[in-house]
This record gives sequence, structure tokens and C-alpha cells, in this order.
Amino acid sequence: MTVAVDELPVEHFDGRSARGTLARLRFDGRQLVLCAGADERRYDPHTLRWPERTRHGVRMAELPDGGALHCADAAAWDAFAQRCGRGDSLVVRAQQSWRWVLASALATLVLLAALYAWGVPAAAQAALQVVPPSLDRQIGAGVLAQLDAEILQPTQLPPERQQRIRAALAQAVAAQPAGSVPEHRLEFRRSKIGPNALALPDGTIVLTDALVELAGDDADLLTGVLAHELGHLRRRHGMRLLLQAGAVGLLAGLVVGDFNSLLAAAPVLLGQAGYSRDAEREADAESVQLLRAAGISPLALVRFFEKMAQREPSAGAALLGIAIASHPADAERIAFFRDAAQR
Repeated sequence: MTVAVDELPVEHFDGRSARGTLARLRFDGRQLVLCAGADERRYDPHTLRWPERTRHGVRMAELPDGGALHCADAAAWDAFAQRCGRGDSLVVRAQQSWRWVLASALATLVLLAALYAWGVPAAAQAALQVVPPSLDRQIGAGVLAQLDAEILQPTQLPPERQQRIRAALAQAVAAQPAGSVPEHRLEFRRSKIGPNALALPDGTIVLTDALVELAGDDADLLTGVLAHELGHLRRRHGMRLLLQAGAVGLLAGLVVGDFNSLLAAAPVLLGQAGYSRDAEREADAESVQLLRAAGISPLALVRFFEKMAQREPSAGAALLGIAIASHPADAERIAFFRDAAQR
């Protein structure tokens, strides 16, 4: 129960000296009257700044003339403030309630989860429309050099084998409408990461020696894998991944024109190539379209997953490209390609 307080002992600071003086504060129904010795000052309650009430500590208010009032008796101050018409705001009441605090924390977690699941991808897709292609080229040019320095080594494939793979891809791409396939360049590398492929934003597709060895004489399998990587390039998934991972920094970069932080993070992010499941499904759909137009059965990619499944479990783990943990389950993708082959 709130007790009415007619007069309140306070400490008055005039704003000029660090020393406070004892005073008394009363409310005459319209104005606050401050009495400090023989000095009397009057204030409209609405001209004072009343900081938010806390559970503990000295209460205070800032006067319009630059002074301040302090009161050590929190209960008396709160009762006096209520008599002056100063009720707690909804925010203050919420801060004083553990139920409100818990509900606010849970709501914040839900909001952050929603932003992560839907807001960030949507923002990245929107930002993708205004990011210039020159940035794709700038990032791709630097990423391959860093991957070569840290993960990849020069290929040991014979030039003739490389040329056959390039020719098979070129033949498949030739069946597409002019201008529908993004510019691309196929590079071969040896690596300890196992059978894999990786598409960089500038159009570079890296194919590992281990994947070529896994395919053996199955040229269609390799073409299917490369068609999948072309799907990533067509949808600019590499750039979208960077935008999602550095959404805040990128949005700032779009405003000030500074992409340094994005460029610095690109090798790590693209080196892991953790595309979303939706991005992988999009690339799978793109690969099916390209293979069909070239007269190649989508079963080529079924054979890829079957060959990957036959490898040792430890060897099946990959750091790049088409077969990593964040991708849709292999069974789901195999079913997709089998269904596509029957249509």
C-alpha cells in the first residue's frame, strides 16, 4: 500500500558545486516546492527529468535549472513521486518483474531465430540484386590464390585427361540457350580433401584429382558434378553465402563502399562452402536441366553418390563443394535424381 508523503527530505545539488545541501521537497497539488533554508524554488513536475526507477539505490531527479535532487529513502521517494503523478512506465514495470524479463528474453530468442532462418536469407537475396558483378570477380580472384596456398596443390592429371573433361563440359553447355550459362573456367587441383568440386563467385570451378579418379571412365558423372557447380554460379550462391555470413558488415559496406571485411572472410567461407539446403536443391535442379538438354541422364549424379557411399566413412568427409554435411541428405538427393531420370 502506497503511503502519502506530504514532504520529503532530499539532498539538493545546484549544478555548480559538487557539495549537496539538505532540503525539503513538497507538492502543493500543482507545483513542486523546494525549500533549502530560506530559499524556496518552485517547479512544474513535468519539467523535471525522472530517471527510471530501479529496485535498489538512491533515487534522483534532474531539475530544469541544471540542479539535481537525491533521496536515500527509496520507498518515501516512490510514494512521493506517485502523488506527483509520476507512475512507472510499462518498461520499468517490466524490468521489475521476473516474468516480464523471462518473457522478453524468450521473445528475443524467437525473434533472433526467425531473423536467422528467414530474415537474413531474404536480406541477402535482396542485397544480391545490388551487389555489382565486379565484386564477384574481385573475390574469386583472391580466393583461389589463398586456397592454393593453404588447401590445394597442383594437379597431377595428364593434360589430355583435363582436356577431355573440359570438352565434355563444353559440349553439354553448348546445348543451352546462348547467354544462359554464366562465364566459367575449369581448374584442376590435387588435395587431401578428397573427391570434390567448388564454384567460386568469379566463375572458377575447381575439380579435385580425387573426384576425377573416383569417376574413372564415367565422363557423364563428372559432367553432372560440374553441371551442379554451374547451377551454383547461375544462382550466385557463393556471393549469397558471403552476404548471409556477413550481413551486417555487407549492409554497412553497401552504404560506405567498403568491402574489406567481406573480402577478408571470403576464403574461409567459400573454402568451407556451407551452402544452405535450399541452395543445394536449386543447384541440383539446375544440373538436371543442363543434363537433360545435353542428352545425359540425371542418373549420372546418382552414380556419384553411390560411389561416394562406397568410400571409407572417414574419407567421405569433405571440406568443399558438392558432398558436405550441410547438404540435403544423400538419400533425398538420390531420390530426386532418380525421379528426374524417369520424367
